Amino acid sequence: MKRSISPLRELLSTIQHANTGLIQEKTLRYFGDIYDHVLRVTDSLDSYRERIAVIQDVYLSSISNRMNETMKILTIFAAIFIPLTFLAGIYGMNFEYMPELKWRWAYPALWLVFIAISIGLVLYFKRKKWL
Repeated sequence: MKRSISPLRELLSTIQHANTGLIQEKTLRYFGDIYDHVLRVTDSLDSYRERIAVIQDVYLSSISNRMNETMKILTIFAAIFIPLTFLAGIYGMNFEYMPELKWRWAYPALWLVFIAISIGLVLYFKRKKWL
């Protein structure tokens, strides 16, 4: 819209300041009035453009904050499950000489380790006020 109005402003300014004698003094006052209106419209457009930029910045900031919260939760879940996945991967290997595989309480002990790691990480995150 500003691209449409800017040439009009320049044209009206030229008409107002040109002393060709083709335009009567009474008509020049109307051109001056139109010129003032065009100036107000361009000032309003500039003001609206600035407001829109501020509103857009606020909107993008709120989206960024929401995305950061989501990423924080995903990171916490990943931090809890990565050590568990590592241990499950080690004990999922098909090695013949893993002494703890022959222990009677190896499976429940591994579950206790999993639970202890999970609870420990959750407590750590709560202490840091990340949860």
